[in-house]
Amino acid sequence: MHERADAHPGLMPVQGMRAGDHAFLSYEDDETNWDALITYTRTGLARGEKVIIFAAPQLDPDVVRTRLDGTSRLLAEARGRGQLTHSSMRALIRPDRGFTPERQWERLREETALAVAQGYLGLRTFIDMHWVADLDADVETMMYRESHAEHLFEGRPYNEICSYDRRAFDGDVLDAMSDAHPRSLLDTLGELRILHSEASVRLAGEADHATRDPFLTALRDALGRTAGIRRLLVDLMPLHFLGVRCALDLIDHIAGAAGHDGVEVRCGAAQAALLRRLGSEQVRRLTLTEVVREW
Repeated sequence: MHERADAHPGLMPVQGMRAGDHAFLSYEDDETNWDALITYTRTGLARGEKVIIFAAPQLDPDVVRTRLDGTSRLLAEARGRGQLTHSSMRALIRPDRGFTPERQWERLREETALAVAQGYLGLRTFIDMHWVADLDADVETMMYRESHAEHLFEGRPYNEICSYDRRAFDGDVLDAMSDAHPRSLLDTLGELRILHSEASVRLAGEADHATRDPFLTALRDALGRTAGIRRLLVDLMPLHFLGVRCALDLIDHIAGAAGHDGVEVRCGAAQAALLRRLGSEQVRRLTLTEVVREW
């Protein structure tokens, strides 16, 4: 699914999840799913959000708690004070026995309001989609829910990851669900994903020592490809981490791009501050566009 995911306009790393985000994640390696779950949970706790985990129903709840607590005592402490909780789709929709989008939406709105009333900034949920088979839910009904849930997220302090095991769903369902979500998450922590288009290059994930070679290759390819039109957009918005060495590489390559009239670098506040400290403002053809997300 990488080619389809790479083309998703909302491609991002799990660390970038914020209020209002509804994200698709797929996996076929249980460990990568655990990595995403743990990172998403820890990020939410650090941001002051309440976190509810709807793990795969076939997993023993004690195993889930033990696995999470083994990563940091902070997670156990968060559970103790009620900031981190575990549930199931079956429990969420009670007393209803069958799944309906309306009942689930109602309960998630209630849980979001409760989280805010308890003093948290909002609510985030990690939902493993194995619940569909567990409840013997109609797949088409689930797909309707996923593609008509905007009201849960727009302007609201709620975000959600829907995690699909690629071994459990047909390819056409996975494709449709990827398209239905405004956000699509990288499969693996620490990776760098690159998407070239006619006049731009988009980088998602992490640009650091481990991924410097593909980062450099992407810059060189993009500058070479756009020499004819003399302009390039470098989109760093889906980038979670930009290391100093890669930031310097970016500045140096743009400074040396004599064939370009202008190169726009679109990025968040932290990346913009780093690039300015490293001298980006001394490069005439480099324009920094700092984008601030609403939440």
